Amino acid sequence: MKIPEKAPDWKNLLRECLTPELTTKTTDIVKKANSEYFYWDHFKYQPMPEGVTPKSAWVMVKTSRLFQTRHISLADSKGSPFGYWFPDCVLREIHYIDQQAGGTILVDDPSVHSDEKQRYMVRSLIDEAISSSQIEGAATTRVVAKEMLRTGRKPRDRSEQMIYNNYLSMQMIKRHLQEPLTIDLISRIHSSMTERTLEVPSLAGRFRNAADEEIHIFDNDGQILHIPPKAADVTALIEALCNFANNDSMDEFVNPIIKGILLHLWLAYVHPFMDGNGRTARALFYWYMLKHKYWLFEYLSLSTAILSSRTQYYKSFLYSETDDNDATYFIVYNLKAIHNALEILNAYIERKQKEKRNAYRFAVNYPSLNLRQRALLASALEKPKEIYSIETHSNVHGVTYQTARTDLLSLRGMGLLEMKKEGKKYIFRPVADIVIKLGVSKV
Repeated sequence: MKIPEKAPDWKNLLRECLTPELTTKTTDIVKKANSEYFYWDHFKYQPMPEGVTPKSAWVMVKTSRLFQTRHISLADSKGSPFGYWFPDCVLREIHYIDQQAGGTILVDDPSVHSDEKQRYMVRSLIDEAISSSQIEGAATTRVVAKEMLRTGRKPRDRSEQMIYNNYLSMQMIKRHLQEPLTIDLISRIHSSMTERTLEVPSLAGRFRNAADEEIHIFDNDGQILHIPPKAADVTALIEALCNFANNDSMDEFVNPIIKGILLHLWLAYVHPFMDGNGRTARALFYWYMLKHKYWLFEYLSLSTAILSSRTQYYKSFLYSETDDNDATYFIVYNLKAIHNALEILNAYIERKQKEKRNAYRFAVNYPSLNLRQRALLASALEKPKEIYSIETHSNVHGVTYQTARTDLLSLRGMGLLEMKKEGKKYIFRPVADIVIKLGVSKV
């Protein structure tokens, strides 16, 4: 990925371009640019009105944005503040997310059993751990990673350790929702994320300092994309981040979704740690969303949505920094990613509800099955090669180890699961003819 092309110096062009005629001619192109939130490298290729150059039209775009920008208390290395505003595309996404995240089938519908909610939550934790680590370079397949997390197997290499750490860290942050954001909490999140994955173990949970090698962020061709602030400034900048996060004054109210995204952006911009900044920034976003009672985010995997559009994710960072610290680029991207994650969740819930209905079809033949066992068998019909363990069944359904063991051994006794020992653990798989035994067709 290349560093974005520098946009024209619109301030120098302002006097010659800002005329009533140009304002009239560029109304539609400015509206389109703000609706889709184009940066210059995309905007310059848009069809222009007759007699209007891309540069003069860009002046109109920039002035329309500048007059609506709200600056925040976080500033770059030169002291220039970051800012954002709410074009229609942002307002639409916030409205959609508020509708979904404020109360949905998962939160409000009493027909959705608590076991199901627990399964959805564990699934999202696993997906988030895998995707967030893969964004940062973890090299393993989702199948292998899920097998590790579901069976409780110890990580075999650095990539698996990254995923394992992420999984535990996403659970850990929920124990700190009543606390204000502090440097200590950020350090604890980072330490949990990076345990046993750093070449220098002592760097876990520690900010960069003057003795460390200077950090530059490069693209694949070795071109510098971002130079984080100096190590000597890191502590002060993170203190400013904490103050921004903890300030809920109505005089400076920032929508919690927007503020969570800005915390993500700012921690990544400062890059306070030698490694693991991206994973920590995304965990910080989740912490802030849950702290402000956006409970549906427990069931979302934002990183899964980001992983499918990594280039745009990185570009949104660069656009925000390059274009006068306009954080709206990063906000627009993340809101779209959240929207995508919500759609993924809704599709998953719909699929699982079909499994649930299918599970009740074979309940007639096996009336002694409890809801947990029915859910497992419905999943087994969908994924006949899936691996189950006592530990995973216990975690997914929030029951004791002994109850989970009884569930699985009972299914084995019915001839629906087969069991074998791997190392010190027992794992279970659906029998080869499970469809015939249950007397149903696959979902």
